[in-house]
Amino acid sequence: MQNSIYANGLPRSPANHVPLTPLHFLDRSAEQYPDRVAVIHGQFIQTWHETRLRCRRLASALVRRGVLPGDTVSILAPNTPAMLEAHFGVPLSGAVLNSINCRLDPDGVRFTLMHGECKVLLVDREFSDLVAQAVEGVPIKPLIVDINDLEAPPGNPIGALDYEALLAEGDPGFPGVWPVDEWDAIALNYTSGTTSDPKGVVPSHRGTYLMSMLQLTDWGMPRHPTYLWTLPMFHANGWCFTWAITAAGGTHVCMRKVTARSIFDAIADHGVDHFCAAPIILASIASAPETDKRPLPRTVRIRTAGSPPPATVLKAVLALGFEVEHVYGITEASGTPVSCYINPQWSTLDKDEQSRLMARQGNRSAGLESLLVANPDTLDPVPFDGRTQGELLLRGNIIMKGYLKNEEATRSAFSGGWFHTGDVAVVHPDGYVQITDRAKDVIISGGENISSVEVEDILHRHPAVLIAAVVSQPDVKWGETPCAFIELKDGIAPPSEEEIITFCRERLARYKCPKRVVFCTLPRTGTGKIQKFKLREQAGSKSAITELAKA
Repeated sequence: MQNSIYANGLPRSPANHVPLTPLHFLDRSAEQYPDRVAVIHGQFIQTWHETRLRCRRLASALVRRGVLPGDTVSILAPNTPAMLEAHFGVPLSGAVLNSINCRLDPDGVRFTLMHGECKVLLVDREFSDLVAQAVEGVPIKPLIVDINDLEAPPGNPIGALDYEALLAEGDPGFPGVWPVDEWDAIALNYTSGTTSDPKGVVPSHRGTYLMSMLQLTDWGMPRHPTYLWTLPMFHANGWCFTWAITAAGGTHVCMRKVTARSIFDAIADHGVDHFCAAPIILASIASAPETDKRPLPRTVRIRTAGSPPPATVLKAVLALGFEVEHVYGITEASGTPVSCYINPQWSTLDKDEQSRLMARQGNRSAGLESLLVANPDTLDPVPFDGRTQGELLLRGNIIMKGYLKNEEATRSAFSGGWFHTGDVAVVHPDGYVQITDRAKDVIISGGENISSVEVEDILHRHPAVLIAAVVSQPDVKWGETPCAFIELKDGIAPPSEEEIITFCRERLARYKCPKRVVFCTLPRTGTGKIQKFKLREQAGSKSAITELAKA
């Protein structure tokens, strides 16, 4: 282009080049739809005009309290109006938003505060005791602000002031501290730590803007959606739906505690038409007692990700009238870069086959530039045969800047010019990608690779199984064999261990079948994912021993 006629005389200027950021969505919705409902929280209702004023007050108050561009402001809260406001108010102060997982223990919260060098901490009163323990070991303590949410349980105040008092210090006409460079950090999100410290994922204003647009276009969301917050906002900023729903002039329906009954009630009472949920939430909807269910007054669309959803669960949720789309989400991409487009031709297939096809991850979304399933070392792509396994690799503008204070992990993650997800996948002849396992979850028994996902899919077909997780356990003869952990449905006669093993043997090769079955309540992360590292420790698997040795 150097000698092209388009190379000179066409410079960037403030008129034609503004740093991309999702923060602009707030102004647009407040200007275009000032009186439309922005937030519903129980009996509480707030318009877009009111929401913008509060976000500006928050940004202004933080600046007046000494927050500088690039400082970290953390929040520990469930899906509440304050959490949503923080997604605009904190970055509008020039600071970086760190949304903390509510399910962390004091040590986990302490690590996050110290590693991210938190300057101000907003905390919902439900978690006051947790934060009080966490900050005991923090040498430079942040300014703590209590959030007295209307629906929060009682809690002891521990802050220097409360959230409403902080907002009262702010100027509703504050213009905001906007990013000079769209590559600037907008948030700090921590991955789930297993036996070692979690990694701090740093997305940019540019990346989150593009992921927000991706969510709207890839899902085909209409103007003014009514979105239910079942997915935690602390999880990759709610896959950027905090900003995407705002861009669409939609309504955020907040929910502190997620149950099947509360979901059905929100759909009926508030006009909810979209939400995102982990497979465990879908399982709870499918198995909810009839007294908790309410007829769907409209089509309700769901995006689900986490572990691959059991085909049986998908089938049951579809039968209730929900429209479900499976996507692949990962914190390092700020949301869901891969989605399973539902081919209209599938409608001619039987329901079981439709559910099986819909349980795949699919293909790259329009906002992701490249996707590859390949040998992670040579980058040679796998054939489209649905059998040959490789690592899922991603490349595009929605990928994180890197891991905070961890150059080695960043270099490793970006090896060869691709982001290495750590997920093992195959590519089917139709080009659809399917995750077969996390690399660390593949079970190698007698030299044969066993996909824990395949075994879990069979277990989910048993009528008594609510959710199942399979990990490896040591075996003297074979090295390791599958061990199944099962959470059972309520109201159904519990099966025996032998019954479950026999059920698997009738449907799987014998070497793939669990040699041991444990009935329990499965440990979960704040986003509903099964914490397999805890199950590996309980099973005594080799991978757990290796992880402990590396910690």
